Amino acid sequence: MKLMKKLLIVLALLPLLSQASEGGFPLDHAPDRSRQLPALQNGARLFVNYCLNCHAASLVRYNRLRDIGLSEQQIRENLLFTSDKVGDLMKTAMNEKDAKAWFGAVPPDLSVLVRAKSSSEGSGADYVYTYLRTYYQDDSRATGWNNLVYPNVGMPHVLWELQGVRKAKFVEEKDPHEAGKTVHRFAGFQQVTPGKLSQYEFDSQIGDLVAFMDWMSEPVKSKRQAIGFWVLLLLALLVLLTWRLNASFWREVK
Repeated sequence: MKLMKKLLIVLALLPLLSQASEGGFPLDHAPDRSRQLPALQNGARLFVNYCLNCHAASLVRYNRLRDIGLSEQQIRENLLFTSDKVGDLMKTAMNEKDAKAWFGAVPPDLSVLVRAKSSSEGSGADYVYTYLRTYYQDDSRATGWNNLVYPNVGMPHVLWELQGVRKAKFVEEKDPHEAGKTVHRFAGFQQVTPGKLSQYEFDSQIGDLVAFMDWMSEPVKSKRQAIGFWVLLLLALLVLLTWRLNASFWREVK
């Protein structure tokens, strides 16, 4: 019953989550690593270390990670840092009351976030991939951080040690659609302090993390696509057989 209740809550939030880039920032294309087990496993490690502290994935159990090539022993030794068991749901230890007091709202469940963020501007993976790579330092914000994809976001930049500290540069330009009006346009990042990773390495790590979150949104996606291929092939053969039988039948009638 608890799982069904959480599923209903997530489904109710889908219309709110499905909005694309709130700030109208163009989305980058996320690398497709959905079938690369090493990337998915690294993404699971990043998710547990950097996301699961605040965000839950309450529709996924740890033992489901066996589908990406991890044994129960590997899950237990590398991905369980509390008293959780391998068969437990991926919940956060953060109290909802504390989360609301610290961030102003309870951090959303990430079980189906990637699917929910899909829009005409790009896939949900594109959204999350761009979002996690466009944080910048902003002293006017309570957290000290802001984001180009989601302006004035309440979530701090939890991966700043890996990416380093950056500031965003903006320029004022004339609005091409309205005379006498100016627009605030993004003009690049300025690296303030380096991170533990180069920009290329950081982007690659984010690609792995997004690949895992994409897989987590629909663990049976690969199997569904494989079954769909064979079903379509069978239907094509049946159509061909029916066409030839029809031609043979009418040949005899004539």
